[in-house]
Amino acid sequence: MHLILYSKPECHLCEGLQEKLAQILSTHQELSLEVRDITLQEDWWQAYQYEVPVLFLHSDDGRSLLLPRPSPRATVSQIQQMLQKYVNHHEAE
Repeated sequence: MHLILYSKPECHLCEGLQEKLAQILSTHQELSLEVRDITLQEDWWQAYQYEVPVLFLHSDDGRSLLLPRPSPRATVSQIQQMLQKYVNHHEAE
């Protein structure tokens, strides 16, 4: 499974989520994270300029799932529980 985080420079919400995801991924080798700067591609900018951070879960078979944005106050544990729920659901489909 692969996470894609759409982000932009100087976005404190993006930076906070990325830090929490890094903590989670350091102990969960089955997940990887790719951070995409929306200022680098016009289509990303148009899609997410008012929505970042945006997080997608991608499976190896090409399926993609938009995850709900966690609260900036969510703990690492809460985000980990949310991810586990969606990973399990995505694998079951």
